[in-house]
Amino acid sequence: MELAGHVARTGNRFFRILAGILILMMLFFGGWSLWENFQLSQEVFSKGRILQYKPGTDGSGGTYSLDELAKLNPDTRGWLTIEGTHIDYPVVQGEDDMTYINKNVFGEFALTGSIFLSCMNSPDFSDPYNLIYGHHMDNGGMFGDVMEFLDSEYFDEHPEGELVLPEKRFRVVLFACLETNAYDPLVYHPGPEYQNENLLEELRDRASVYREIGVSDSDKIVGMSTCVDAQTDGRVVLFGKLE
Repeated sequence: MELAGHVARTGNRFFRILAGILILMMLFFGGWSLWENFQLSQEVFSKGRILQYKPGTDGSGGTYSLDELAKLNPDTRGWLTIEGTHIDYPVVQGEDDMTYINKNVFGEFALTGSIFLSCMNSPDFSDPYNLIYGHHMDNGGMFGDVMEFLDSEYFDEHPEGELVLPEKRFRVVLFACLETNAYDPLVYHPGPEYQNENLLEELRDRASVYREIGVSDSDKIVGMSTCVDAQTDGRVVLFGKLE
């Protein structure tokens, strides 16, 4: 009987310790989650430093210029804005497509990463098809609003944007939004030798939302890619013609 009682007491003590460890783990991960969400929110919408470098209409803009941002970070390629959305960021380009996954335009660690041009593209957006990446943030930051374009009404209400480069400006006329995966060869293999014909055919056939704007094989196209939360390899890509 004494042995049984000792075993019971030992077992109870073990389960109390185990329960205490589990509670501490839950508190730790809960606190980490709250901290992470706060940091993400701060990084996405506290863009004061970055917006100082935003180009304005007719040369007006922020306190500084895009050229000055390029002096701070030579990887700066331009500034992308989609009117009426949270998409309003500088575009950078790294040596590979992992460089800016968790790094902001100033080279600092950031969970939100940066908006960046594919390393396979020419830095001056001279390729037939130019691919830009951005994280999908649930609060609409970075490329979170790309998901909204799957809704045809939202798509119609936000028809265009602007891409500003050091030496030129492009009007971005949006014409398609595609649900695909990270291994789609037509979407994720851009470059100087890329031919738009097959991509445009795929978009006409498969795009969730498509608007006929008279885009042709000879036009310059930009794709804005973000991930889908519910699918590891799921992607949504918004396409526009550069005019």
